[in-house]
Amino acid sequence: MEKPKKRLRAGDWVQVRSSNEILKTLDVNGHLDGLPFMPEMFQYCGRKFQVYKRAHKTCDPFYPVTGRWVDQCVHLDLRCDGNAHDGCQAGCLIFWKEVWLKPISAHAAVEGNAQLDSQTETGGSPAEISEETAKKWTRLTPGNDQAPKYVCQATQLLSITKRIDWWDPRQYIEDYTSGNVSIWRLICGFFYSTYYNLSQAGIGLGPAMAWFYDRICFLWGGSLFPRRTGTIPAGQPTPSTSLNLQPGELVRIKAHSEILRTLDTSSRNRGLLWDAEMSPFCGGTYRVLSRVSRIIDEKSATMVQMKNPCIVLDSVFCQSRYSGCRMFCPRGIYSYWREIWLERVNPISPK
Repeated sequence: MEKPKKRLRAGDWVQVRSSNEILKTLDVNGHLDGLPFMPEMFQYCGRKFQVYKRAHKTCDPFYPVTGRWVDQCVHLDLRCDGNAHDGCQAGCLIFWKEVWLKPISAHAAVEGNAQLDSQTETGGSPAEISEETAKKWTRLTPGNDQAPKYVCQATQLLSITKRIDWWDPRQYIEDYTSGNVSIWRLICGFFYSTYYNLSQAGIGLGPAMAWFYDRICFLWGGSLFPRRTGTIPAGQPTPSTSLNLQPGELVRIKAHSEILRTLDTSSRNRGLLWDAEMSPFCGGTYRVLSRVSRIIDEKSATMVQMKNPCIVLDSVFCQSRYSGCRMFCPRGIYSYWREIWLERVNPISPK
């Protein structure tokens, strides 16, 4: 299969190749260069999409938290629905090998998505994979009395990527040349990183620098100093509330100062971490996308059942503005919200 003549950039238009074409690139486990083509991806074969970001790097949240090089991949604005992975609700942004995509012109894109029965566009009708094959692609065979272990793009990332040193300038050059990040965004990111590291340099200026940051962040449209922690002593209970929020409801994220009062000194509420990447969304109004109670843990590859369901909001995800060692990561992991951090915009009136 012919590879794209030039590397895809954010904003380029592509057509996902037919399932028959893609199957020819995969090994018996449904992988290409170690990256799984997941059964959830077949529904997009033959259709046209715009490249969301070039996935030249990603984040590794475990070994330890750092950045990783990825080879010849992009993100379309498409997320895994988890149907072939026992209903995992993580909603991960899918990685697409460039060889699975065919570049097209913007003019061709506006003519509408390709029809799957078009011999010219897709190279034949899509091949179906059996339920047995799909299970083989998405499961590791467990031992007796063991929970199933899953195979997906997230669980395989560590083995198919290489570590990036945070100071490696190549990643930032590609952030810009790929169209992922603007020059202004790069400048703001580097300013924050330098400022934060100075505040943590052990010279006693941390609180004063955080106070000053709050007074000048309006100059670049940024949020208040994002890396503050809660005050509840670790080990003590943190507050909770139940709003029973449902998909489609509008909510307002509370002010950063209010949320901090619900966190312990490790910035957690009932075990859920409040991340600095969530602070820019404080005060905003968003629609509830889903309630999340089960996700595949990337490290163990097992399904984790959450004790307390979390809320995912539409278009609210990590943008790696404040993440040390993995700035400008394009992976876009959804942020998880406790209901105590949210309030209904239009509360339901009692009957």
